[in-house]
Amino acid sequence: MTRSIPVGQVRWCGDRALLIGVEDAAAGRALRDRLAVALGVDPVVGLATVLVVADDPADVERVSAVVLDSLGQPPGPVVSVPTGAPITIECRFDGPDLDQVAAQSGLAVDQVVHLLVSAPLSVAMVGFSPGFAFLGGLPEPLRHVGRRPRPRPAVPAGSLALANGYAAVYPSASPGGWQLMGRTAATLFSPAEPPFARLAPGDRVQLIAAPGDVAAPAGWVMPAWAPPDGVRQVFTVLRPGLRTVLQDAGRRGAAALGVPTAGPADSGSLGLANRLVGNPAGATALEVTAQGPTLRVEAPGYVALVGATPRVRLDATEVPASRVVPVGTGQELVIDAVHPGLRTYLAVAGGLVGPSFLDSTASDQLSGLGPGPLRAGDPVYAATLTLPLGDHLDTDVVPSASGAIPLRVVAGPHHEWFEPDALDRLAAATFEVDKASNRVGLRLEAVIGWSALRSADRVGAELESQGMVDGALQVPPEGAPIVLLPDHATHGGYPVVAVVAAVDQGRLGQLAPGDRVTFMPIELDQARQLAGEQGHRLERAVVGHYPVAVD
Repeated sequence: MTRSIPVGQVRWCGDRALLIGVEDAAAGRALRDRLAVALGVDPVVGLATVLVVADDPADVERVSAVVLDSLGQPPGPVVSVPTGAPITIECRFDGPDLDQVAAQSGLAVDQVVHLLVSAPLSVAMVGFSPGFAFLGGLPEPLRHVGRRPRPRPAVPAGSLALANGYAAVYPSASPGGWQLMGRTAATLFSPAEPPFARLAPGDRVQLIAAPGDVAAPAGWVMPAWAPPDGVRQVFTVLRPGLRTVLQDAGRRGAAALGVPTAGPADSGSLGLANRLVGNPAGATALEVTAQGPTLRVEAPGYVALVGATPRVRLDATEVPASRVVPVGTGQELVIDAVHPGLRTYLAVAGGLVGPSFLDSTASDQLSGLGPGPLRAGDPVYAATLTLPLGDHLDTDVVPSASGAIPLRVVAGPHHEWFEPDALDRLAAATFEVDKASNRVGLRLEAVIGWSALRSADRVGAELESQGMVDGALQVPPEGAPIVLLPDHATHGGYPVVAVVAAVDQGRLGQLAPGDRVTFMPIELDQARQLAGEQGHRLERAVVGHYPVAVD
């Protein structure tokens, strides 16, 4: 494992996040605690970094000043860690990468297994996905096992894996680039009750060999939910569409459990839809992907759709997007294919209400947290209608694009890992969105002008796992970039060549398989200026008060 950022150094990770180099995870936890008090946010601790994100672009300067001031203070105390008996995890050692790891280590397979079960391990940090614990203390021959050149799109739940000097168990099925050694039936995360994650930093862990086969770990189930008093059923789902889910502003401050932020893939469209019907910008609404649902209206109210523009019908009458539409009991609201673009947002006056976990109703595709996609027959609930309503949106607010969609990016924090002209090479290429893409990330395949970005002297090196941000362009060793979306893992270990500027991150959520994209490098100051200008446009976007429009 190679340190990415020197101790005490601060680098920008996009136009609203800072990445700070620290000695180790314990030092990172001490710095996190100090910054959490000073900033009122929860920084993300990596193995040798701390990531601080300013959710509001207008708050970037204050966050930067507090971070720099904190680094000038003496380090905080290292929090004491548990010292009880080791937690045992029973494993079946039959992973698909076991032979390869043995060959890389110069060992026989049974020697690798012996080292794994004899080593006293301890939890350095929890991150990447819910309950995913980085277990340090591997014997020397196994500390140099690196990640796979190309991550697997899906790693089965319960997989025991190695990479970069650490072992871990994947608590849920997720993408992953670690080498798979075996599997366990142990459940390491459950949303049913606190503390949710079975392992915490400092816990001691002992792997033991299972005497026979092991079952897959029981999948976690969200706690049962009943609508609270005072809400009303507004829809019944007749046809659910391809993937229609509840989304709100997302889960904040849960990275220490490995829980992604989630939230909308296009936050600007969610916010505008909500504001049209008088809700706070981050209120719960429906995120509709590719093919929309058919909903029977169960109570009169007002709705608005913003984002990609599908054909929308209320009974037999077409209704417009980007404006307030009244709906009546018994009517059918039909949202057809979403095109061009991929997602649209349906907000209901009063805000939708659904099962909440860690103070959010967001449905997270990586971990399965949240209520998940709607099914035929599901009821949909909303809170009490509030006034006033908006009327419609300024026509210039929701941009459209054709051909290769340009995305503005700022330089990433890992410049040493790439060739000096990496951003120029990135800008000269055109990429196509692969069909394996989803809300976790966009997998890109080059179609024009692509050449390797990673520095020749870092080809065999591995980056320590650290906090990641929306829009980060990770570059695995095999070279095809992956752009992170809201359901991405809290941590990642592939170097980041660039980060999509905040002003264009809504466009990421509208990219569909087959769409083509290009990247346009810009400076940090320009990115912040563009984000500020976009914020002002969005603030003025909702025009009039229903039912009286104002020119």
